[in-house]
Amino acid sequence: MEYAGCTCTQAVTAIFLFLLSLPLSASDDRLAVGKTLSPGATLVSDGGAFAMGFFSPSNSSGLYLGIWYNNVPKLTVVWVADQLAPITDHPSSSKLAMADDSSNLVLSDAAGRVLWRTNVTAGGVNSSGVVAVLVNSGNLVLRLPDDTALWQTFEHPSDVFMAGMKLGIDYRSHSGMRIVSWKGAGDPSPGSFSFGVDPERPLQAKIWNGSRVHWRSSMWTGYMVDSNYQKGGSSAIYTAVVYTDDEIYASFTLSAGAPPMHYLMSYSGDLHLQSWSNVSSAWVTNARFPRRDCSLFGYCGSFGYCGNSTGGGVSTCHCLEGFEPASGADWSRGDFSLGCRRKEAARCGDGFAEFPDMKLPDGYALVGNMNAGECAAACRRNCSCVAYAYADLSSSTRRDPTRCLMWGGELLDMEKVNESWGDLGETLYLRMAGAEMIVKYDGKNNKKRALRVLSVSDEFGKEIPAQDLDFPFVEYNEIAAATDNFSEASMIEKGGFGKVYKGVIGGRKVAIKRLSRCSEQGVVEFRNEVLLIAKLQHRNLVRLVGCSIEGDEKLLIYEFMTNKSLDASLFNSERKSTLNWSTRFKIIKGVARGLLYLHQDSRLTVIHRDLKASNILLDTEMNPKISDFGMARIFEDNQQNGITRRVVGTSDVYSFGVLLLEIVSGSRISSTDFIEDFPNLSIYAWNLWNEGKAKNMIDPSIVASCLLDEVMLCIHVGLLCVQENLNDRPLMSYVMLILENGSNSLPAPNRPAYFAQRDIEMEQPRDDTQNSNNTVTLTVMEGR
Repeated sequence: MEYAGCTCTQAVTAIFLFLLSLPLSASDDRLAVGKTLSPGATLVSDGGAFAMGFFSPSNSSGLYLGIWYNNVPKLTVVWVADQLAPITDHPSSSKLAMADDSSNLVLSDAAGRVLWRTNVTAGGVNSSGVVAVLVNSGNLVLRLPDDTALWQTFEHPSDVFMAGMKLGIDYRSHSGMRIVSWKGAGDPSPGSFSFGVDPERPLQAKIWNGSRVHWRSSMWTGYMVDSNYQKGGSSAIYTAVVYTDDEIYASFTLSAGAPPMHYLMSYSGDLHLQSWSNVSSAWVTNARFPRRDCSLFGYCGSFGYCGNSTGGGVSTCHCLEGFEPASGADWSRGDFSLGCRRKEAARCGDGFAEFPDMKLPDGYALVGNMNAGECAAACRRNCSCVAYAYADLSSSTRRDPTRCLMWGGELLDMEKVNESWGDLGETLYLRMAGAEMIVKYDGKNNKKRALRVLSVSDEFGKEIPAQDLDFPFVEYNEIAAATDNFSEASMIEKGGFGKVYKGVIGGRKVAIKRLSRCSEQGVVEFRNEVLLIAKLQHRNLVRLVGCSIEGDEKLLIYEFMTNKSLDASLFNSERKSTLNWSTRFKIIKGVARGLLYLHQDSRLTVIHRDLKASNILLDTEMNPKISDFGMARIFEDNQQNGITRRVVGTSDVYSFGVLLLEIVSGSRISSTDFIEDFPNLSIYAWNLWNEGKAKNMIDPSIVASCLLDEVMLCIHVGLLCVQENLNDRPLMSYVMLILENGSNSLPAPNRPAYFAQRDIEMEQPRDDTQNSNNTVTLTVMEGR
């Protein structure tokens, strides 16, 4: 909380404020038994960043004990002890001291009344050895002689969330931590608004007004809340979300040289990310939540969402496709609280429509141990399931994070994610009435209808027509005959997507993927795959030779791959010996060529978004073919580094790095073969690299056949690709150059992506920064 000045009427308070403004040349950073802290004196942290003492807010006659920034000219308090009991009588005689008999800090007034205490119970502890230390992060810690923390202000915050704090829930103690606003500008007593982790659905944060939800964040995907930042000089904030069986919390740290920065829960109900500007000598708000009026919780009612108007710029409420305002009269008056209703009732057998780039609604149920196909199937089977999502929660510290989310009943608090915020949206699949579905087929003119359905738009609205596709649509009956009516003998693979059969069509051996009704590939993914593979031609991309659509049947026909997928050999102890080093290096370079083509050399700029060993197919000569384009995205060339500053393909580069490490080690990224201290393969590899022992991770089955220099080069490149900061990751063009020619001057890899990182660009404040078109959201790591 910051103040413009003091207007206290009591002379004694003015004297104390004057004393506070004097230089603090002989201040200590700790308080032990026998020492006291009185008005006019301060504790100053060892690095000089924070001070602790007594202060009086403007328009207040009370004196409070607090912690504030020591190097910021404007008094900015980050923690207050006696919020409910300010010192009002004879403040000069008040003091903070360590109790002789209890290892507690105690604040008392002139009459000896206790106004505040730490309430620590430490049986058997000699209080003479306990000391309170103000550390340079702004945390006041009550420590034992062995440095064990008995109590700390970071676990009892006021209205500020600071670097190093843990904001979250401890399931072991059934306790949670929130920051709580002040009651007013000059009143540090607890106000109405608070911010913290949602105790009922802990993968999101909320602002509460009393007990009522005021605002809700997007789902946590490794970063706490998404933010807009101004352009200018650069610094960074690193945010980690830790989610285990015992606790979930968010914390953040700042890069070296970053200005003072914190989150403030204001008494007006807004959460501000603030940083100090030395140029203007003021706090700059880099982000504010809620961003807009219709971002307030439930503002648009059930099945309504907050988004920009058709003309752009103005934010307002909209109904989801297939819905209409429940009260047109209320909506015309700007009252959206009744939300939207279906135009046609949905039936259990109906399909699902896709709504991309959404802030997912509140009230979700987390369903564990399901892949995308199983998640879709479970919702489809359950008639009470209104919608589902397979969310990107992969930055969680859980080994196998739950990603399947389902909703029953009304959907509340949705928002269309603005492109300038960064890649924060998820795809929501909503059960729709049959008449409202985008795709409907009948037995006539199947090809014509399929072509119309298979038109696709890229991320920036440019349509890619399907009418000129040069692959055939094959009659369902012909496919059924080629597979002996989909017999078990013809089946060569089975998974969450459906089944794969071998057959011969037109004298050519093919693989036929028959998508089941519970397939993870819905209509949109099917459409994506057909169009992209048909448009993209490269020796390291799988070739689609046809497709078929009839009724509920969706079938994809590929060139036949004799050696199946890479994972079938790489992670099979009996078959991995067929992959000697020469073959593995050939696969690595082939996949790199395929990605380079997708990112740079094709007429479309395509991000695969699901690169993994199971999606790399191997032909007779063990040439790799990238497959499964259902999750791919298309970018126009001039949008590769647009307003969102996304470096196109960084998620694919990360996945390629993971694949490199898997190929070298013969182990999956989530393998449990490693020491428990290392949560995944990339961190294990990075630690070995730093210890000079990287060759210890080489698959024993290739030690005899490998060229050590090539293997070490691949490990080095793999670690560069999985670096935490996506701006540090190399482009595929550079990766390809290194793999083909080698290098003796590669940079040392930074730590792998395990905690998310957001870059912050700062601009000196100006009068119109709130509406400036220069504000951008910087990229978020997309680790899988």
